[in-house]
Amino acid sequence: MAAPQIKGDITDTDQVLVEEKGTARILTLNRPRQLNALTSEMILKLLKLFIAYEEDPKVKLLIVKGQGRAFCAGGDVAAVARSVTEGYWTNGANFFWNEFILNYIIATYRKPQVSILNGIVMGGGAGVSIHGKFRVATEKSVFAMPETALGLFPDIGASYFLSRLPGYFGEYVGLTGARLDGAELLACGLATHFVPSARLVLLEESLIGVNSSDAFTVCGIIDQFSQQMPVKESSAYNRLDTIDRCFSKRTVEEILSALELEAVHVREEWISAAIDSLKKASPTSLKISLRLIREGRTQRIGQCLIKDYRTCCHVLRRELSKDFIEGCRAILVDKDRNPKWNPARLDMLDDDMVDRYFAKVDEALWEDLKLPERSNSKTPSISKL
Repeated sequence: MAAPQIKGDITDTDQVLVEEKGTARILTLNRPRQLNALTSEMILKLLKLFIAYEEDPKVKLLIVKGQGRAFCAGGDVAAVARSVTEGYWTNGANFFWNEFILNYIIATYRKPQVSILNGIVMGGGAGVSIHGKFRVATEKSVFAMPETALGLFPDIGASYFLSRLPGYFGEYVGLTGARLDGAELLACGLATHFVPSARLVLLEESLIGVNSSDAFTVCGIIDQFSQQMPVKESSAYNRLDTIDRCFSKRTVEEILSALELEAVHVREEWISAAIDSLKKASPTSLKISLRLIREGRTQRIGQCLIKDYRTCCHVLRRELSKDFIEGCRAILVDKDRNPKWNPARLDMLDDDMVDRYFAKVDEALWEDLKLPERSNSKTPSISKL
């Protein structure tokens, strides 16, 4: 495997804890007070570990989990936003560069990765788990891609896995930031297994003793602890016919209109919540996100990540819109939850304006994301074995 081009120096950090248990390696994200939000240091350490373990014949299996009540609530976008406002947008670009390379390595990894999603999983947390082979949800799991409320978009290659969910459920999740529980994660395929949290210690002990990189063997171990979990009657996942009818529309405006029409005839909480989320989100982010998910249906994970990087760089440069900085201010800094988006309405954005986010950045030293050559070049799947 060719070494990836990494931007920044890799230093050791206790923000990722490492346990060596036989032929298994347990990686624990360790910023519990910050819900294990990924810092640059954490991303670089994970890159170093994943690269080393893939080549180490003594390592057969990776287990990734989070300390405290979260697996990982996303990337540390507040730190990225600060660097942008201080005039260093390239610092944010380097953050996403390294994060997306990590996502790609995980998506094409030759050894099984078991991610224990026992708590909050959002944004960047999905990037270090959903692309892996096995994702274990529990009754404590809370998953969301909330980026459109922040003036960003579901990045980390999310357009790859969201576009492969049943019907147009991915558009619903990606545009509205809807929260999914463990049963919903299992039902839609974002999780491969559901294991009650009380059995996780036993699951981990069994995985440590497996001494194999064979995915079917690892799957068989997890199956012993896994159970089916019925989706709640009120879940939007039980309304896939309505979701497909609304979220299959060509534009965000048409999706919103379709939902409002449904709301006239059907009183369901998920519909009103979806309408409210769409009306509060950044119009620019919504249009970018819809295009990414639609195009992701026919693209490989690497193509999705390269496109994400381009789009992120445009967002960070603030030449087209300052919504990301405004969203961070309103949601994370001042917390008034009242962002002033610009453009303020969906009808103020045409296709040409959205196209500009997908073009190469016009700056002398800028370059497209360079993904490493991988021996496991087969397109990864988010499906269970």
